[in-house]
Formats: sequence, structure tokens, C-alpha cells
Amino acid sequence: MKIARVETFLVPPRWLFCRIETDDGVVGWGEPVVEGRAEVVRTAVEVLAEHLVGQDPLRIQDHWQVLSKGGFYRGGPVLSSAVAGIDQALWDIAGRALGVPVHTLLGGPVRDSVRVYAWVGGDEPDRLKEEINAQVEAGFSAVKMNAAGRTPPLGSPAETAAVVQRVAAAREALGPHRDVAVDFHGRFSAANARRVLHEIAPLHPLFVEEPVLPEQAHLLPGLVAASSVPLATGERLYGRADFLPALTAGIAVAQPDLSHAGGISEVTRIASLAETFGAHLAPHCPLGPIALAASLQVAFATPNFLIQEQSRGIHYNKDADLLSYLVDTEPFRFVDGQARRTELPGLGVVIDENAVRAADRSGHSWRNPVWRHADGSFAEW
Repeated sequence: MKIARVETFLVPPRWLFCRIETDDGVVGWGEPVVEGRAEVVRTAVEVLAEHLVGQDPLRIQDHWQVLSKGGFYRGGPVLSSAVAGIDQALWDIAGRALGVPVHTLLGGPVRDSVRVYAWVGGDEPDRLKEEINAQVEAGFSAVKMNAAGRTPPLGSPAETAAVVQRVAAAREALGPHRDVAVDFHGRFSAANARRVLHEIAPLHPLFVEEPVLPEQAHLLPGLVAASSVPLATGERLYGRADFLPALTAGIAVAQPDLSHAGGISEVTRIASLAETFGAHLAPHCPLGPIALAASLQVAFATPNFLIQEQSRGIHYNKDADLLSYLVDTEPFRFVDGQARRTELPGLGVVIDENAVRAADRSGHSWRNPVWRHADGSFAEW
């Protein structure tokens, strides 16, 4: 069996899919994308495909090494995301060729279901209670929300109080037996984060995500020491070496993205590394169905897994949603906030190829917003 063809598809709302076909007709799908830079990653996949065509698709680890390290200049979100999507597709091919789910190839399942959470509130949260109530009615036991919109380096008493009020509103709607995770989204300075963490600690968030920017990992030890709130980070970290400083600092939750951090191969290694630090895995995934399918396969086989993000109904999904490109939506039917394990081969989902090809004809050019403070200076989004 040899790799015969590598294709990519720009599909709304902001995704990039990768299709790898072998010479005997086995097809695997991956999702290599950097949100807002999908066209750039598409080009990277095309370059990496020069190595793949004609090769044995089952040499997954060898391909990962060559694609990640074969160039003198390595790493970064574009290359790591291109490798990630290819890696997902190769694992999908392996599972389909052998007739088993990927979690079997990873050593077998350690759980029968995976807890998932839903997004509420959007980029600048305001209508939290109604959205949380809707997710509770849908069966979810956990939600995640942004703490604030554009945020000054040091918030005023009113701005700090607004964050606390949002989290308090979420806690009131959820009650004591459900969870709220709070995303600082790298919008807070370390000083501001320290102040807000202290104020929201009594509301018992599941975790606070990206309390500071990923390049400020050297500030994490102080935040960990200053607060009882579990801290999480990782959506903008792209490999084991990137996670090591954060884990050493004492984060409680590692959040690699299966479409950014080198795919299934590297995220399983990140999970093992996190386990040695007593940290848990909560993969970042506000993306499409292939990224979520890959994340779930890892979750089923990872002992230190915590909870899984998913994008159904997320505020970014305007022209298509999580279920738009699936032949069968059953694998993403969440019951009581859980995704049940199946024995479907590969990644466990069947992509509607006709729908993908039709969507690619129009494509997309999604870009994240660029925010500014009231004085006109740049603000973190």
C-alpha cells in the first residue's frame, strides 16, 4: 500500500481538511489548520506532500519525524499544524486498513465515554444565563466562557467586578454539581490575572485557561503559587518542548490542539509527559469534525484525560457547523454531556466527500478580529 494522492479543501466556516488516498483506495482524513491562516497551512501541506506520495502510509512515526524535523528550520504553528492534519489522516488510514479504531492502535481504550463541554457567551460575553440554561437542557454538565472581551493591562474595580459577576452568573445557573471553565484567552496581564483569580476562586471554576500569553510561561509559577484555581494552557503550544516549561511551572491542565500540536502522534506524547507532572489532558478543539474525532480517539486511550472541548453551536460557526460534513452524525450525539466510545474504524467518522468538495469551490477567507483599546492601541483578541 502506497500513498497515491494528498488533497486539501478550504471549507466554511474556517477549516481546512486534508484527504490522503492510497493506491488501493483507502482514504484517510485530517484537519490541518491555523485559524485565520488556513491558506498558508494549505501550502505547507502541499510542500510536505512531496515527501509522502509513493510512501507506505503505515510508517506514521517515521513520516512524523521526517515532516517535523527533515527541514533545517522547524516548529511553529504553520508547520506543526500541517504535520498535525497529515498525521491524523495517516492514523485514519491505518485504522481503516486494519479494521479497528485508532484508540485500539494507541493501546486500547481506558474509558467508555468522554466528557465534553460546550461554549457559551462568545468573544465578549453578555447573554450567559440563557445560553447556559440551553446547554444544561441539552445535557451538558460543563461549559466554558470567556472571562472578558478586550482587557486593559490593569483592570478598574468595575472591570474586575464585571468578570466576577459573569462567573457568578454562570455558577448560579449551573449549580454546585456542574462545572464552568473560564478562558482568559491571553488577554490578561500577569498582575491583572492574579487579581481576578483571587476574586473568582470562591466560585470554584474547573480551570482558568491561558491566564497569560503562551510566551510568558516564565510568569506561570507565580500565578500557580498565588491561586488555588487550577490553571490550564496549551492551545498555542506546538510540541513537548513547548509544554515542558508550563508543566514545570505547575499547570493543572494541558490543552494541546490535535490540529496544531503535531496531531495524534505528538499529543499522545504530550499527554504522557503531562502525566509525569500530575497534570491532566483537556484537548483544545473549537474546530471541525475531523479534529474532534482525532481528539476523542486520544481521549479514549489516555489515562490522565479530563474533558474535551467541542464546537457545536460555537460563535465562530456561521456558515457551517460541526455536523455539516458528516455522512452519519451519530458519533457526535452527546448523551448527558458524554461522547460514547464506538468501534468504528479509523477516526470513527465518515466524511461527506461531495459536501466537502462543493464547499471548497467557494472556500473561505476567515480572519480573526483585530481589537484596539479605547486609546487606539493594539488589544489582545
